[in-house]
This record gives sequence, C-alpha cells and structure tokens, in this order.
Amino acid sequence: MDINSLIGMVFSGLSALVVEDVAEVGGMVVVTARTRDVAVLCPVCGTPTAKVHGYHHRTVTDVPVDGRQVVVHLRVRRLVCPMQGCWRQTFREQIPGLLERHQRRTVRPAWQISQVARELCGRATARLAGLLAVPVSRSTALRHLRRLPLPQQTVPRVIGVDDFALRRRHRYATIITDAETGRRVAVLPDREKATLESWLRDHPGAEVVCRDGSATYAEAVRRALPDAVQVSDRWHLWRNLCDKVLLEVRAHAGCWATINPPRPGGVREQTTRERWNKIHDLLGQGVGLLDCSRRLGVALNTVKRYARMPEPQALRIAPAYRPTLVDPYRGHLRARRAADPAVPVTHLLGEIRELGYSGSANLLVRYLNQGRAEGNRPVTTPRHASRLLLTNPENLRPKESTLLEKIAAACPEMTALADLVRGFAALLKPAAGNDVKLTEWIAAARAVDLPHLRSLTNGLEIDRSAVNAGLTLPYHNGRTEGVNTRTKQIMRQMHGRAGFDLLRHRILLP
Repeated sequence: MDINSLIGMVFSGLSALVVEDVAEVGGMVVVTARTRDVAVLCPVCGTPTAKVHGYHHRTVTDVPVDGRQVVVHLRVRRLVCPMQGCWRQTFREQIPGLLERHQRRTVRPAWQISQVARELCGRATARLAGLLAVPVSRSTALRHLRRLPLPQQTVPRVIGVDDFALRRRHRYATIITDAETGRRVAVLPDREKATLESWLRDHPGAEVVCRDGSATYAEAVRRALPDAVQVSDRWHLWRNLCDKVLLEVRAHAGCWATINPPRPGGVREQTTRERWNKIHDLLGQGVGLLDCSRRLGVALNTVKRYARMPEPQALRIAPAYRPTLVDPYRGHLRARRAADPAVPVTHLLGEIRELGYSGSANLLVRYLNQGRAEGNRPVTTPRHASRLLLTNPENLRPKESTLLEKIAAACPEMTALADLVRGFAALLKPAAGNDVKLTEWIAAARAVDLPHLRSLTNGLEIDRSAVNAGLTLPYHNGRTEGVNTRTKQIMRQMHGRAGFDLLRHRILLP
C-alpha cells in the first residue's frame, strides 16, 4: 500500500480536502491540507466561480488517530463573484459536511462531544474528552449540548402529567409525556395550576390525561380540556392504601402484638404510655385537641395520633434485630436459662461452642441482654405486619402465611382490614365493572371501625371519576414515573451547576 492510499484510509474524513503533508509535532498529528480547485457557488446569487481573490488559513481539530490529537492546518480560498450587481463581491468558501462556519473542530469531533455531553453534561464530558485526546472545556461541551436540536413534538392522544422536585420541599417542576410510549413532550417550570392550564390550551389534542391524585392538576385539566378523560394512576391508589393500612395496623398493635411473647419495656415505651395518659386525661375532661397541643407542648398531629389510639401500647415500636451467629442456639439457651436462671454466661458460652458456635463472648452477652433468647420468634413490627397484609398471599412463605393468619385473626377490625386489602388489590387489574365493585368496596370499608381507611374512601369519592377510569381503562402513569427516575439521574450530574433551561433541554432530547 502506497503512502497516499494509507493517508486516504487514515484520514478518510478529510476526503473533501487535498492533504499535502502529515507530521508529528509535540505528540500531536499535524495535517497540512487545502481545499480543492473546483468551482463554488456564491452564497448570495448562486453563481459558480473559481476565481481566487486570496487565501485564509484555519486551524481546526479532527478526530484523534492512534490516541493522539489531530490538528489540521487548512488553507481555504476567498473567491470573487463574477455576477455584476451581486452585493457579495468576495466570499470565503465553506466545506459542507466537514467544517461549519466559525468552528474550531470538524463536524465529527463536534458530534462526538455533543453526544458525550448529552449523557454526562459538562465537567464529566471535559474529563472524558481529555482522556480520548479531544480536549474540550466544560463550557464548550455545554455549548455543543445546547446546539443539539430538540425533536418536533406533537401532542399525543394520551398524556401523562407528573411533578418532580427541583429542590425538595421548595421548588417543583412538571413533566408531560406520552403515556403510551414514554416520549417526553414538555417540561414546565413549576407545578402551578395556571401553568399547566395555559400549556394545555396552547397545545390541544389530548383526549386522556393520566395523573396522580393532585387536585391542582385535576382542576387545570378540567378547565383546559373539559372533554378529556382523567385517569388516576393505579400505583398511587395502591400507595395511598398502603399508607392507611400501616396506620391502622399501628392503631391495633395492642391486638395483634399479643401473638409475640412479652418483652421488657424501655424508655421509649414508658414515655409513650405517659404521653398517652396525659392526652386522654385532658380529652376526658373535655379539653379540645388544639388546647391539648398547647398545654403539653406537642404538635397537633401528634395529639390526633395519640387520640386515635385505643391503648398506649399501640405506639410501641418493636426493635428489628438482624440475624446473628447466636440464632441457631436460641433453643438451647432458652432451655438452660429456664431450668437455671442463674447459669453463668461463661458456662453457656462453653456449651454452645461445643455445639459449633464460632462467635465472640460479647455477641452472646449482648444477645442475652436484649432478651432475644426468651423469644420464640423475632418481634413483629407494625411495618412488617402491614407488609404481610399487603403482599400477595401466593408470594408468602409458609411461616409468613401462618403469622399473617394470626395477625388477621387478632381482632374483628384486623380481619376486616385483611379482607378489604385483598378486595382492593383485585380491583387494580383494569376490567369493566370495577367501578361498581369499587362502590361496594367503599361501602364495606365504611361499615367497619377503621377511621384511617375511611379517610381513604373519602378521598376516592372526591376524585371518583378519575379513579373509575383508572380501574377500568388500561392507561397509567408508569412511563412518566420512569422519565422522572431518569430526570433524577440527570439532576445529580448537574446539580447546582446549571439552570432550568439546560435541564429542560436534556430531558427533552430523544
């Protein structure tokens, strides 16, 4: 292979030029080239011309070769327009597809930088580009990112609307997506009703709107698209139920906690009992909730929570222990301590070491001091009990199913709660007639003494049309939630370093 063929293969991207020389200077590959002697169209009148008025030199960067930076010293012509009356008497020729006007890089490395910046943003792009022999500053990387064109968006028939935090508990924005494909449609700078309403009026065409339980979004959609069908997302409906079930389980902990062996109470349980007695004493004297909050110096919501508790033990939070090396020998320790309560720990340590125990003496002492040797099973927490109620029975292990049966049979309210959870879970698979079944489920929930679940039914009734659509139509907001997850990754890459316009640009890029 001759040298010209080799140069043509290595620098194929420069085929529009005439390569005159290739040299290595200071660890870089320096290419000397010029434009071809061909006629070029005038950019104003379109007349072809090859008459040279002068020459200009440009220094641009191309894609690296063999891990080394490639610098092109390019000579371009200034041509004369032969057309009489053309106001552009001379012009500098351009190289379409290779080099754009006012650029210091050819099209290929500029495109590569844009794609890397699209994934990594500024600083990370600068670090990676430096390792790839395409040095670039973070500001230049962001400029290349901003030049990437956004796709022409059309409003889909089914859209998903959700919010995400720009600064948690302070600033939020709104994302609008195609609920069927997950394509990003728009990003709004806040989650105000007027902003979404204005966008929907300016971009008509949506027939179905998937959303969470936000009353703000519901009112904006109702005003801008009165004929659109609003669909309440089923995941949010289930999440709301989970929160209420956890509160009900905590409120009835005095019932189902008896399935666990008694444990010695700590400082937290003693404080809980004292506060419960104070609040219920004041309530028994006719003192209002707000007055109780002021007299005791606790939050109003805390007073409400204690007021709903039938027993002070209901607020007890049982410890959650991790598995240890002592667990296999719990039965031996319990039998020995039951037969001889004064047996020394050193004797117990020697006995279980003969049985295969490989842990330390401190681990055994801590295990005994926590009272774990006397228990037949670890203490069940309210969160664990609610998880058992909310899990598909087919996915439970045999011992979990046994524990669930005991929890559900602890009191009539817990039995009803378990039945209601299973009934609501069956409604989350969209099907015709689920709206009628929901009416029956709400009536059953209100017939039981479960105040937290009753508040859930009130919320369902307020947004009943959207809930009915969510339980009968196949649309949901899952893809919008996926876009929000990706948005969180983007924000971690550029947190505190860029404004909303750049964040919006990155989200909408395909």
